[in-house]
This record gives sequence, C-alpha cells and structure tokens, in this order.
Amino acid sequence: MTKNGILCQVNDKRVYLDPKNTDASAINFVSHAHSDHLPSKNGGTILTSIETNEIAGLRGFRMENHIQNIDDFSLIDSGHILGAKGLLFDDIFYTGDICTRNRGFLKGAEIPKCKILITESTFGLPEFIFPRIEDILKQVNELISTLYGKGIPVILMGYQLGKAQTITQLFNHWGPLYFHDSVRQMNLIHQKFGVPLTDGIGHTEAQKNGLLDKKPWIMISPMMSSRSIFLQEMKSKYGAVTIGFSGWAQSTKFSFGRKADYSFPLSDHCDFNELVDIVQKSGAEQVYTIHGFVKEFAEHLRKLGINAQPLHENSLDNFT
Repeated sequence: MTKNGILCQVNDKRVYLDPKNTDASAINFVSHAHSDHLPSKNGGTILTSIETNEIAGLRGFRMENHIQNIDDFSLIDSGHILGAKGLLFDDIFYTGDICTRNRGFLKGAEIPKCKILITESTFGLPEFIFPRIEDILKQVNELISTLYGKGIPVILMGYQLGKAQTITQLFNHWGPLYFHDSVRQMNLIHQKFGVPLTDGIGHTEAQKNGLLDKKPWIMISPMMSSRSIFLQEMKSKYGAVTIGFSGWAQSTKFSFGRKADYSFPLSDHCDFNELVDIVQKSGAEQVYTIHGFVKEFAEHLRKLGINAQPLHENSLDNFT
C-alpha cells in the first residue's frame, strides 16, 4: 500500500489499483465511478469499463488514455454498481467494491480462482448480516402503503450512484414517481447503457408545475441529512416522510446509516458472511484486506486457517 494507492509489481509490470493519481509508468486500474475510487489527475494508461469512463465524466473527471482491454488482464463484474469491475491478472484478484447478491438489474459477482486475493472488508464484522432483499421489499412496501393511505408523500433515499438506481427499479410500481434532479441525471446514463429504469420528472420541474401539491407521491433522492435545505422544504411544505437505505442502517455502533425517518439495511457491498464466502470460493493462498474492518476481518480469516493480513504502508512486491 502506497500513499497513491495499491501498487502491485509483478515481473516487469507495475499496476496501480484505484490510485489517487494515475502514474505514467504503470497500468492504472479504476474499479468504478464512486468519488472515493476516482483519481484526481490523469497520467498514463487507465484501464476501466466504458460505463465507469462515462459516469466519471459526468462527475467531473475526464479520463485520458482510457482503455477497456489489455492482454492478460481480465475485468470481472463486481456487482457493486453499473460498470464496477474487479481485476484478475497474474493469479491476483482485486475485488474493488463488491457484492455477490442480485439486486434488481445488478447481478451478483462471480468469484474467480486466484492465488492472491485483495478484498474489501467494508462490512467485515459479524454484526453485519443483511436480510434477504425480498424481506426488505415486503417491509418497505407495507410502510409505503400505510403512509399512502394517509395521503403522506414518501422520499426514498440512497446514494446518488448505485443505490438510487436500485431503488428506482425495486419501487417503480408506486406513483406518481418523481426524482431528485441529480438522481434523474444519473438514471439517464443507466438508461443509455440499456438499464430498464422508469423515467420520470425531476423535482425542480415537478415543484415548478405544482405536481408536488397533489399528494401522495414517491420521490427518489440521494442520501441526505435531515438538516439539508432540500429535505427541510420537502418536510415543511409537503409533509414528506423519508425512508433511507444503507448497509449501516441496523448497526449498533454507527449511527450515520440512520439519517431518515425510517431506515432499512440495503447495501451495494457484501455482508460479513458473503465476504467470507468470497475468500473461500477464490481458493486464495494469501488474502489481503483493504477498506473497512481490515484487521478484524483478517483476524477472523486466520482463525479459519486462511493466510490473511491487512495491507500496510508499503508496496506489494513479487506476488508470485
């Protein structure tokens, strides 16, 4: 692990995995277009999916020297968000952010065999076991039905890129359906790539035309604090109730997953058991943990007899 991200040096190859700044002397792999995984500067070859390249442009980072294929490097669908990939090369598999559960249009990742696995551990504690998505749908639909019966509009909140599109597809049977302008913009990119998302009116247009006065309605918005000007207006003017979706929703230790009136555990990451399953399916001889509960998850894997350790502040040389 370097200050610029994960550097793999194998034979004559230098490969940066989700670097902060791309390196002209290396292959630079960008796993997906969430802001914390996008580099801030260009320089050198960038290996990523076409979807990630386009979404990154929308988010303000124009990739130069972008390629989708390099011999002996395989991009593996990670199931995290649209265009998200893991990278398999030289018997090394880097997961990036990963999810093995099917969620609407997103299909869970298939795990390749490898000798060395570099895996995220965002939810690498045993307390993070997510319920079945069918159970979440049942609970949320019942809640929306109750609120609708009282004429109360509902705002469904999730991350602008990824969660919001999943929510759009899972709850598109409710209407009228409106979108926060930023979510609608991101939905349009998904539609461009063939994702079947229901179209709808952005919140600015809906409000301008008086449509929000005709209650109840559903709106999909990014995850926001209750102190945000947007939510304060939606609540005070229209009496809207918020339902948030986050993997942290039921955490006993972390409250930031409960920013809404009601919160449900829906995540674009693997839960604890799924992370363990990834490791076992990979057959890796060595596992490195990154992002999240790296020490705790590595310790659990060692108890299972698996060679595992967190990455430290040095480069990973000569994997093979």
